[in-house]
Amino acid sequence: LAYHLAKAGLKDVVLLEKSELTAGSTWHAAGLTTYFHPGINLKKIHAYSIKLYEKLEEETGQPVGFHQPGSIRIASTPTRVDEFKYQMTRAGWHPTEQYLITPEKVQELFPLLNMDKVLAGLYNPGDGHIDPYSLTMALAAGARKYGAQLNYPVQVTNLNPRSDGTWEVETPLGIIQAKRIVNTAGFWAREIGKMIGLQHPLIPVHHQYVVTSTIPEVKALKTELPVIRDLEGSYYLRQERDGLLFGPYESEEKMKLQESWVTNGVPPGFGKELFESDLDRIMEHIEAAMEMVPVLRKADIVNTIAGPITYSPDILPMVGPHQGVRNYWVAIGFGYGIIHAGGMGKYLSDWIIEGEPPFDLIEVDPNRYGKWTTTEYTAAKARESYGFNNIVGYPKEERFAGRPTQRTSGLYDLLKSKCSMGFHAGWEQPHWFYKPGDEIGYKWIEEKITRGGYKVELENMTDEMGVLSVAGPYARQVLQKLTNEDLNDASFKFLQCRHLKLSNIAVTAIRISYTGELGWELYHRKEDSLPLYSAIMEAGQKEGIDDFGTYALNTLRLEKGFRAWGAEMNCDTNPLEAGLEYFVKLNKAADFTGKQALKQIKEKGLKRRLVYLTLETDNVDPEGNESVWHNGKVIGNTTSGCFSYGAQQSLAFAYVPMELSKVGQKLEVELLGKNYPATIIQEPLVLTEPTRMRLQRKGESPKI
Repeated sequence: LAYHLAKAGLKDVVLLEKSELTAGSTWHAAGLTTYFHPGINLKKIHAYSIKLYEKLEEETGQPVGFHQPGSIRIASTPTRVDEFKYQMTRAGWHPTEQYLITPEKVQELFPLLNMDKVLAGLYNPGDGHIDPYSLTMALAAGARKYGAQLNYPVQVTNLNPRSDGTWEVETPLGIIQAKRIVNTAGFWAREIGKMIGLQHPLIPVHHQYVVTSTIPEVKALKTELPVIRDLEGSYYLRQERDGLLFGPYESEEKMKLQESWVTNGVPPGFGKELFESDLDRIMEHIEAAMEMVPVLRKADIVNTIAGPITYSPDILPMVGPHQGVRNYWVAIGFGYGIIHAGGMGKYLSDWIIEGEPPFDLIEVDPNRYGKWTTTEYTAAKARESYGFNNIVGYPKEERFAGRPTQRTSGLYDLLKSKCSMGFHAGWEQPHWFYKPGDEIGYKWIEEKITRGGYKVELENMTDEMGVLSVAGPYARQVLQKLTNEDLNDASFKFLQCRHLKLSNIAVTAIRISYTGELGWELYHRKEDSLPLYSAIMEAGQKEGIDDFGTYALNTLRLEKGFRAWGAEMNCDTNPLEAGLEYFVKLNKAADFTGKQALKQIKEKGLKRRLVYLTLETDNVDPEGNESVWHNGKVIGNTTSGCFSYGAQQSLAFAYVPMELSKVGQKLEVELLGKNYPATIIQEPLVLTEPTRMRLQRKGESPKI
């Protein structure tokens, strides 16, 4: 971060290091670098890091020890092959090279493998590993070259926020006045947070890897072996000089957390120390590695490393400005710090200098955690995340460690046995309800207030409120039984909001439903959820009322052509290309946020547009972020998709170039390694209830 800020021209960049550069987790890291990431925009972080590391030695004069022999993820089960196909579906519209390769190609690239179980490989040619110490020194040299001050050993002893949003940073050598501070303190990040009353949910994990002596078969090779990741064996393995380096991820039952550091703090003198190794704990992984790479059997272990790596509950870092504290930013919780370092440094630097991030990375927003994130939850999730590091990842997968948190509605106990719950920012929310025979199984507001000088008090009410959605053709009929207010269309119009009482319970009722059918959203005090739900369910017995979850909601909203935040709409899209012109009045007098930018976008003309697709599939359906093909080339990506039970076919939204966005255009969508025919249709597939009613009043016949 210091390197990128200084290189971008920012003056007075000061880095304070408690002991020496690379102390903590960096010096003992295995240094793996990979283009691969199962997410979408985090691939950009990985790609930037690798491209930076490729040129850093030339730029700074400091060697970085960067090896790029490529890497191969090994599939040894049919399910894992499907997962690789699923990942390839999402790789086509990204610029980084990634290939699904045959067992023969795997053996050609890594001739020391036992091929008995190898079914396929996921190959990234530009992957490899780098020396963490040399990389750090090169970045430090670059930071100094561009004017940053790197001071060490200097310990921060206290932080004092001032009323104007600036900070006093106390050190044994004096006080530094700072406009903005960024907590990048690794496993000391909790201590820094505590200075200002924040409990960052981080916990150190014991990660072990072993290094062997020279292996004759490795020494005899003419080219360096690619890094392999045996996902069923749950380990990575790479060449280290003429030997091999092997690092496992133990199961959640066997892996070890340094929980005492969370409760008692990091030992004051800890810097470049290690933990005591425990080979018994990783023996099953060693045996799996010896079976996959037989030359390991004869190798001697010359070094065993067991050091701390800081994990957040979901294994992703926390990056950006922190809610509730002005000008306090974080870049903490990096379980994979080497590959994230370059890209996150650039990402944060752009955000700090430009005032907004260069692309959407909401999954690393530090404010995804809150007061519900207890130490017990953090430990349970870190254990689960570490242990699940290499398991097969499924769409819509739920992970249950540490749940539920304190964020449960008044209906949780009543509904938990009737449905599959999903986890959303700490809340338990029904995804789908069981039927007989079923398998059960922010932006950017505090900153606006500060910059605009508005006299506004901001309070987070999400923990005090609940919301119930009542939707369907009998919604009005059911709710009318519970209130004297007139709910008829003439009295309570679509999109109107009103305070009223239902069964003597105060609610804020909005006539809207994400299903696109007649419905109301009922906002109320959390403690009223159970009596309100009970009253509605009792009132709707005659009409056949029942529960529905967010998966059903997603299907209904897609049938109606409704966009979703985080899918069709995010910080990487704009309202015009998302087809939301109807909701944006550029000719209004108010100079609303984004108005000038939208005018410029409109004048320049759009390069892509959101389209609505039907797909001809077999036993597979779109999820979102799959590659869209035309004439043998990837030309765009889906954003969300599902099977429509109403229409009995698959649907998807997708961004495609303007010249391929007309209704009737034939395209293809890649699903699990196969391209399926898709057609752009006029949206929506099913008209919304208000539209149907309007057409009926005109005497027209609406499509359903």
